[in-house]
Amino acid sequence: MTHIAVVGGSLAGLRAVETLRTDGFTGEITVVNAEDAAPYDRPPLSKKFLSGEWEADRIQLRKPSDIEELGATWLNATQATALNVATHELTLNTSSVLNYDACIIATGGIARELPQQPQARGIHQLRTLHDAQALREELQPGKKLVVIGAGFIGLEAAATAVARGCTVTVVEGLPAPLIRGLGEEMGRAATAIHATQGVAIRCNVRVLGIDTNANSVTGVRISDATGESVVPADVVLVGIGVAPATQWLDGSGLTVNDGVVCDAHLQAAPGVFAAGDVARWINGLYSDLEPTMRVEHWTTAAEQGAHAARNALAHINNTPLVPYSAVPFFWSDQFTSRIQFLGRSTDAEEICVVAGSVDEGKFAAAYMRAGRLVGVLGVSMPKVVMPSRKLLEVHTSWEAALEHYAGLAS
Repeated sequence: MTHIAVVGGSLAGLRAVETLRTDGFTGEITVVNAEDAAPYDRPPLSKKFLSGEWEADRIQLRKPSDIEELGATWLNATQATALNVATHELTLNTSSVLNYDACIIATGGIARELPQQPQARGIHQLRTLHDAQALREELQPGKKLVVIGAGFIGLEAAATAVARGCTVTVVEGLPAPLIRGLGEEMGRAATAIHATQGVAIRCNVRVLGIDTNANSVTGVRISDATGESVVPADVVLVGIGVAPATQWLDGSGLTVNDGVVCDAHLQAAPGVFAAGDVARWINGLYSDLEPTMRVEHWTTAAEQGAHAARNALAHINNTPLVPYSAVPFFWSDQFTSRIQFLGRSTDAEEICVVAGSVDEGKFAAAYMRAGRLVGVLGVSMPKVVMPSRKLLEVHTSWEAALEHYAGLAS
């Protein structure tokens, strides 16, 4: 019987399994899931779940009966430890070896840690359901939370903690929040609401270490333009991003470079595909500007999981593979603002506010590179952002894009 192995039991892995079945695959499917939990949705971990408004059952991606109907073997609390591309063998931490006809890698990412980060009570990261449960228990009214890193997860958690009655300070090494995703000017503008809600965001700060006493956190030592100081903390969230979970692929025969390097079809080697946070692939819509890209967002994981599954079937059936080209999209809810972004902000040469007002905290901005529209940001302006996907797909020139947005304003 034909066997497809899916490594990773989160969103991308689940979508892969579902697509295999809906597209008619009747062979054997084995899902190697490192977590001891059924597939769940990660975005609520820093928002609805962390706030206590939702419980774990509310973020399950599918009912247990739906999972069972897929007819796959789920190996929960099990890790893949090695892959041999030449022999089509997948080794597990149980010492079992699976032979596969096609393999889909959807292992996601691992939360990064600070150098010499202490293991003490009150120090957290936020990547898994277990992480969110542990952090939620400590975010009690009156607690002092320090968030290290002003990325999307850190800022969402900061907003949630304020709503739970915590005092929150965010420290960031770069000149502005969200600078990697939005650029300095727009990162600062998109997060202005935090100041009005009592979150202190301190940028251009170097974290020297985390102080503890009797195995409990007491503060975060920092250095900035004013010198060295300690920010008192009862709870610390280290939110400095994620690294693709690729350590287990050493010696596999795959090319790994900040992700599993794939071609335009999400194929990393004959019969081996990657999807989601772990995949670095050639996106035809942007390949003239970025030879490869890796996108850590929900929509990409969902779409790539399904696409990798269809190409795995094409490989087995010896039919043509289909490239995966898409406009990246992500969103983030922070207090009453919804931040949405279509496209890419990397190395933008010009950024122009095309609708609304930055001062009012409701606006849209267009990003230009190489003479064309490459990205669109919206803060609480979905009616401007979402229709922009078509402009990005056809490489609309910068002049034509500005004319388009001017027409909307009139």
